[in-house]
Amino acid sequence: MAAAAAARGLPAGLFAVYKPPGVAWDRVRGALETRLLRELNAAAPRPPRLHVRFLPGAADDGGGAAPGLVAARVPVLAEHRLVTGPRFRRLKMGAGHRLDAKASGVLVLGLGHGNKLLARLHACHLTKVYTVGGLFGKATEDFSDTGKLVEKTTFDHITREKLERILAVIQGTNHKALLMHSNIDMKTQEAYELAVKGLIRPMVKSPPIITVIRCLQFTLPEFQLEIHCLHETQQYLRKIVHEIGLELKSSAVCTQVRRIRDGVFTLDDALLRTHWNLQSIQNAIRDCQLKVKTEIEKTLGPRDRSVLHKADTEVAQAADS
Repeated sequence: MAAAAAARGLPAGLFAVYKPPGVAWDRVRGALETRLLRELNAAAPRPPRLHVRFLPGAADDGGGAAPGLVAARVPVLAEHRLVTGPRFRRLKMGAGHRLDAKASGVLVLGLGHGNKLLARLHACHLTKVYTVGGLFGKATEDFSDTGKLVEKTTFDHITREKLERILAVIQGTNHKALLMHSNIDMKTQEAYELAVKGLIRPMVKSPPIITVIRCLQFTLPEFQLEIHCLHETQQYLRKIVHEIGLELKSSAVCTQVRRIRDGVFTLDDALLRTHWNLQSIQNAIRDCQLKVKTEIEKTLGPRDRSVLHKADTEVAQAADS
C-alpha cells in the first residue's frame, strides 16, 4: 500500500526522528534518505508511454508478395527502467536545529515543502528543552566525560540545596538577558499581551539564553538537570555544567545532553530507527501538521497562512495517494 502511494507522490511536511548519541546528524539524515529512496524506487514503476510504429507484417497471399507495413502501438523503450535508472535519486530533505555527535534526542526534518516550514519555525525562535547529566569531581578539556582529564576535585561538601541556589542565580541572570534581548518595554500593553500568550522571547538572533533550569536528580557525585533555552549549542550546555562545578568549589563534567523538546516536537513525536519508513513518516507529518500550523500563525501572524495552506494541500494529497 505504501509502495503504491510512493509511486504517485512524495510526502511533504515536517517530522521528527530520534538521533542516537555518537552519530552525526547528517549521517542520520543520509541513512533516512537512503531508506526512503529504496522504498520509493521499489514501488511498481509507471507503465511507459505507447507510440505508433509501422512494423513489417505478413504477406497478403501465398504468391510470394513482399510483406506490408502494419501500424502498431508499442512501448517507448527510452522510458524503460533499465534505460532511465531509478525514478528517485535524491530527496529534498532539510534539518532544523542540529545536534552534535555526542548529543541525542529530537531532530526535526523537513521533506519537500517542509523545508520552507523549517525556515518559518526557525523564525519563531521557539524554546528547546534538554535533560543534561553531570558528574562532580573531575574536569576535562571539552567539559564532557570522554574528554582529556584536566583535574580531579572533592565533592563531598556539595548538597542539593547548594546546587539549587546556583541554579536560581543562573536562571535570574538569564531572565534579565531575556528581557533585554526581547526589545520590549515591560510597562506597555504589548508586553502584557505577549506575556499572557507566552511570547516574550528574542525574535532575532541573540546569545544563548536559559529560561528555566532545575535539578531533576541528585545522587552524589551524579546529578541531572532540565534546561529550557534559546539559541544554544550543546557545547554551551556542557560548559554550563562545568561552571556549576566551579561555583560549588569543585568541578564537574557533562555525561549526557539529550533534547526532549524542539519547539512543538517532543520525544513522543520522534520516530525511532525501526520506524524510519515511508508510511510512518507520512503518518508523523499528518499528526504534527496542525500544531506546526497553529504555532506559526500564533507567533508570526496571518501573513504565512498562504504558505501553510499550500503545505496542507500537499500533505493531504500525499495521504490520499
